[in-house]
Amino acid sequence: MPFEAVLFDCDGVLVDSEPITVGVLRDMLEELGWKLSLRECMALFVGKTVKDEAALIEARTGVPLTDAWLARFRARRNEALERELLAVRNVHAAVASLHERHQGRIACASGADRFKVELQLRKVGLLNYFEGRIFSGVELARSKPAPDVYLAAASALSVNPARCAIVEDTITGVTAGVAAGATVFGYSPPEAGHDAPEALRRAGAVHVFTDMEHLPAVLDAWRA
Repeated sequence: MPFEAVLFDCDGVLVDSEPITVGVLRDMLEELGWKLSLRECMALFVGKTVKDEAALIEARTGVPLTDAWLARFRARRNEALERELLAVRNVHAAVASLHERHQGRIACASGADRFKVELQLRKVGLLNYFEGRIFSGVELARSKPAPDVYLAAASALSVNPARCAIVEDTITGVTAGVAAGATVFGYSPPEAGHDAPEALRRAGAVHVFTDMEHLPAVLDAWRA
């Protein structure tokens, strides 16, 4: 096999969470006086943490982004995810196949907080494949687009990052994977919430695919 380990982003790659999370954010920004459509809000915030975009939100609303507001956002987001979240189409079979082929050397490396990642993976029935191998950029000095979370995941698996395949759906995530020295594959289905194939390639993705059903074959066939 071309790779010794496979590292997955979470939001938009394993779970179809972005429309839900950004929908909650859109509603809460409107309550602060900043009215956006869901599409506009997704264009601004997908692949980024709300906390990292505090300066933009404060500039557009004139309201300080307090810890209490962020806590309310996380609570409303988590409630919506518990109600509505679904897995990415065909991801269960792909993850199961790669988990077996790589003898468990797969990991989830997300820019989101650990509680959210574990909630989502548990909700869609994927947690057992990743338990003990979940990494959150929130817990590190730098989150994506810095490579830290992917470097941490590769180190925990005792695999050189250069021997890792990374699966990402945003420019921010692809940038992080490339900076880690890994080979990054872009996932870009037609649904909203994923960056376009051309944008992922410009950021450094070596191949872009549109259906998780194809991921094991794409990785097996890859030759640099």
